Amino acid sequence: MMNAVKRENSQVEMQNYSVRGQLDKNVHLARFTSWKVGGLADVLFQPADLEDLQNFLSALDAALPITWLGRGTNVLIRDGGIRGVVIVMHSCMNKIEKVSENLMRAEVGVSCAKLARVSAEFDLQGAEFLAGIPGTVGGALAMNSGAYGSETWSHVVEVETLKRNGELLKREPSDFEIGYRSVKGLQDEWFVAAIFKFKQGDGTLAKQTIRELLDKRNTAQPVGANSCGSVFRNPENDFAARLIESCNLKGLAVGGAQISTKHANFIINSGDASASDIEKLILQVRNIVETERGVSLIPEVKIIGEAA
Repeated sequence: MMNAVKRENSQVEMQNYSVRGQLDKNVHLARFTSWKVGGLADVLFQPADLEDLQNFLSALDAALPITWLGRGTNVLIRDGGIRGVVIVMHSCMNKIEKVSENLMRAEVGVSCAKLARVSAEFDLQGAEFLAGIPGTVGGALAMNSGAYGSETWSHVVEVETLKRNGELLKREPSDFEIGYRSVKGLQDEWFVAAIFKFKQGDGTLAKQTIRELLDKRNTAQPVGANSCGSVFRNPENDFAARLIESCNLKGLAVGGAQISTKHANFIINSGDASASDIEKLILQVRNIVETERGVSLIPEVKIIGEAA
């Protein structure tokens, strides 16, 4: 549902910027998110490469807000959209390479699934869990994504970040406070690449493990539906899906948003949901679970933008 109103008073004057990538005003963001909802971006930039991005940032008004998107798989953009500049990374920052015996360098636009596959092709093991994460390396770094008992930052040995003025930095995991679905320590800078360490092993076995994990995911989750993946973090020693299901909330709907009947920690857009529908359903689930089970579920999905 695209109910955003075109903005004539965008804060960004695009004629001031010389870029090789794609720079557009008043762009519907729904097509850039896995939930297929969201309002307009004042300006949306898809850089051609890192150099293009650095040049754009160095010329950008320091007062303008910047929002970064990968594949939009763990984000809910409200119907009022996002002011300032939205930068989409997955179409450009997608280089991946082996840099030593057991080190892989991946830019933030690389899908987690691709990092798992390519690592297996180089006979590396340990990246298999990434195949079950629907987003990009950038999103996985930003929130320490995990699956099947493994987490992204357990394998990170170095990251490259970009400052607001376009300066490129190299930083170590010790520079950050890493927790469950949480990474703190970025100082007005953003991830652009990371070096991952995996163990040398049997690539054929790694590929088999990936297939098994994907089969498990396809059986348990509503793969193919418009969703963001898991909506809530798992509470300590419990599972959000179990708590939601124990309150008989599978199938509960608000407008076009519905709790999946296949996996209770997924909310799907049945076709005509607004971001407001999804946000209201998230709040309703939280309230019911807290009232009936005494547990306050914390959203894993990042909710951004303005209400319509």
